[in-house]
Amino acid sequence: MPEEFFEDLAPHLPPEKSVGPQGGRPAISHKVVMKVIWFVLVTGCRWQDVPLELGCSGRTAHRRLREWETLGIWDRLHVHLLTLLKKVGKLDPHIAIVDSVIVRAFGGGEDTGPSPVDRRKKGTKHTLMVDRNGIPIAIRMAPACASDHTQIMPIVLAFPRIGGSPGRPKELPDAVYADRGYDSDDTRALLRWLGVEPFIAKRRTAHGSGLGKVRWVVERTIGWLKGFRRMRVRYERLSIMQDAWNTLAAAAICFRMICHDCIS
Repeated sequence: MPEEFFEDLAPHLPPEKSVGPQGGRPAISHKVVMKVIWFVLVTGCRWQDVPLELGCSGRTAHRRLREWETLGIWDRLHVHLLTLLKKVGKLDPHIAIVDSVIVRAFGGGEDTGPSPVDRRKKGTKHTLMVDRNGIPIAIRMAPACASDHTQIMPIVLAFPRIGGSPGRPKELPDAVYADRGYDSDDTRALLRWLGVEPFIAKRRTAHGSGLGKVRWVVERTIGWLKGFRRMRVRYERLSIMQDAWNTLAAAAICFRMICHDCIS
């Protein structure tokens, strides 16, 4: 885990506990726990297989990951990093691009369903919204069988209020780009009513609309998400845990884009 990442996270964490709730040994520090969480995110390691040399058990890290999700810490960290990106001119909140990816869900769990692309095995659909540079703005979860066109409005309405520049933060993007899976006249009408111009390809039309020149960045960002091995397959049965991973992974990509002009 980069030291700078923890420095961005630390102001959002609750105060450290000097001793456990029942007294006795001091509680494990947030930094040690975060190193274990980062290790699991990057390697995909099972909680029970976390090496003891890292200084924290997988069970403790699992509990802290859920606790911080409940407190909204991952969301605050994500918005903080988006704000930093906007300050340095790397974030464009005017254009949003939407796409989704289905991941296998071993053991099922909340927000899972039969996958239409994996012989109806249990899976989860992650719908991702990025800016024109591929920066992840929001990510939502639904059963794998959920139709794409039912997921575009929830993800657009999840657009965060991002500061970092003079004036009132935008509440919605000016335009949304999406592929044929999101084709719906009702969706277009609702987006226009909200003041958002839809650029959504229509089904049963010839390819070559030109939308791919803008949309390709969301597919690249999906590839970055899968670079974190914990994001390739869903193991968590509870939605709150998978939401924590989703937001942490999005925040990690934002952090990398702050530190580097591009991600290899």
